[in-house]
Amino acid sequence: MHLIKDENGNPVQHGHDHAHSHGEGCGNHSHEHCGSCQGGDCKNETVALLTYMLQHNEHHAKELDQMAENLEKMELSAAARTIKEAVADFQKGNMRLGLALTLVKEELK
Repeated sequence: MHLIKDENGNPVQHGHDHAHSHGEGCGNHSHEHCGSCQGGDCKNETVALLTYMLQHNEHHAKELDQMAENLEKMELSAAARTIKEAVADFQKGNMRLGLALTLVKEELK
């Protein structure tokens, strides 16, 4: 287990022995095995990365939902409604990421 950094530079635990960091590179998530996996385990790395990204996105969806609730309390209903619509879109994307994760895991069996 090692640490990677989220988009804010905060350390996040990751289950592999090579470094990852958000930033420039493959899919805005550069790491030393990007595109080649030389000496690495691409499938397990992909499972770990997809799992992390899905959990990370779910966390952001919760934060945005809370922000919408706060905006409603401030009587900024149009902004709150727009954020809630964005959260619904986020959740659709997360559903697709979850499906992709399941498909990758099935291939590992």
